Amino acid sequence: MAEPHDLTALEQAAAIRRGELSSLELVEHHLRRVEGLGDTVGAFVTVTAEQARSAARAADALAAEGRGPLHGVPTAIKDLTLTAGVRTTFGSAAFADFVPPVDADVVRLLADAGLVSLGKTTTSELGCSLYSEGLVAPPARNPWDLAYTAGGSSGGAAAAVAAGLVPVAQGSDGGGSLRIPAALCGLVGYKPSRGMVSGGPLGFGGFGLPVNGPIGRTVADVAALLDVLARPVPGEPYLPPAAPADGYLGVTRAARVTGPGRLRVGRFTTPMLADEPVHPDCVAAVDRAAALLTDAGHEVVDVPAPLGPEAWPLFETVWYALAVTPVPAGREGDLLPLTRYLRERGEALGAARLMAALGELQAQVRRGVRRTAGCDLLLCPTLAAPQAPVGAFAALEPAEDFDRQRRFSPYCAVFNVTGDPSVSLPLGRTTDGLPVGVLLTGRYGDDAALLATAAQLEYRSDGWDQHPAIWRAADSANVNITSDVGRDRS
Repeated sequence: MAEPHDLTALEQAAAIRRGELSSLELVEHHLRRVEGLGDTVGAFVTVTAEQARSAARAADALAAEGRGPLHGVPTAIKDLTLTAGVRTTFGSAAFADFVPPVDADVVRLLADAGLVSLGKTTTSELGCSLYSEGLVAPPARNPWDLAYTAGGSSGGAAAAVAAGLVPVAQGSDGGGSLRIPAALCGLVGYKPSRGMVSGGPLGFGGFGLPVNGPIGRTVADVAALLDVLARPVPGEPYLPPAAPADGYLGVTRAARVTGPGRLRVGRFTTPMLADEPVHPDCVAAVDRAAALLTDAGHEVVDVPAPLGPEAWPLFETVWYALAVTPVPAGREGDLLPLTRYLRERGEALGAARLMAALGELQAQVRRGVRRTAGCDLLLCPTLAAPQAPVGAFAALEPAEDFDRQRRFSPYCAVFNVTGDPSVSLPLGRTTDGLPVGVLLTGRYGDDAALLATAAQLEYRSDGWDQHPAIWRAADSANVNITSDVGRDRS
């Protein structure tokens, strides 16, 4: 028998509108799952049960005509995202007791749309790594196999959605931080075009690299949450692209009937930021995506990778600088070794070296974009390997840890620099049945074509909303973290 968490986010909202479920009933159901499984998969740093119940009651009291497509649906907010009155640790023991006085714009937009947050999801410390293993919460584990990481920095968001603790979640992506966890956990992780979603009200925009975005099980759910988040906010440093008249959800619904039109898709598998062999399962997932796109009438052509490993020192310099964020006085010693390593190098940079790196990086990106200028979309692996065990990076010395991360993820970050929209789609499986993602990237500002193509792929692949065995677990008592949790499809 179907349980409430079996429903997609849009189906849960529809059940509320029909009076079959209330927002409070959905919130209570998902809170029970969080209580039973949240620590097992390392999804949450802070659970806000009473605030969620209060918000659900308010959602249920609103007149039916005032409800949007995700009204009353449970969600969660990344622990890097400011949330007024709620402990926000940024994944760090240095901020273990920090309670912001203001909401990030995306938090306000979620509440305005009637979504109900159950709490703050696990992230890497200050968003510095592609795994979420810190000191303020259990490590974020892949619900498909708890021996593996759920990724980062939006690892808790991915773990929560893949385990059925919430149907959709907010995350952010400064170098793959939504798309990497989505690929590992069999989800759709969407990085919007630069400027589409506000990063305010605080901060300078991180050179345009970090972007807030949605993670979910289906393209339609992700598009619906993007419609909530992609609202113009005055004062943002980047001009938002124009939104489609029917919204991004409307685009995905129409795509099943009409498709996005015939597109030219550039395919490559060569890693961009590392000279690293690519796992055959990752290449096979790209081949499957290319075949589906060809069958749908698109032209798929092989193209050179826009950038190569020679660009890595420039990326490295920028990430060193981004790690130098303010930390409470006297709390530097509470930071993890990797974070301290990155910050020390960032503090030693100097303005001249940083500006030179930013200028040369943009010049290389311009040349790379020109090499693929005839393509509407680019197709490549999300990662160079399908999965990584919990602890595989953190157990290393910081320099080796950081280098292994770029070898594991040599694709995603390039598109944070270009500002192009980019999505990881769960189109592949390993021989053991674990998820494998492919990366589809569109032209800047043309998120509609990218989402329409993603929806078309989802439809032609017979859907990918599949669930791990833990999905059916009533609580964590029956789950062995060191075992190989089954690849059940439900």
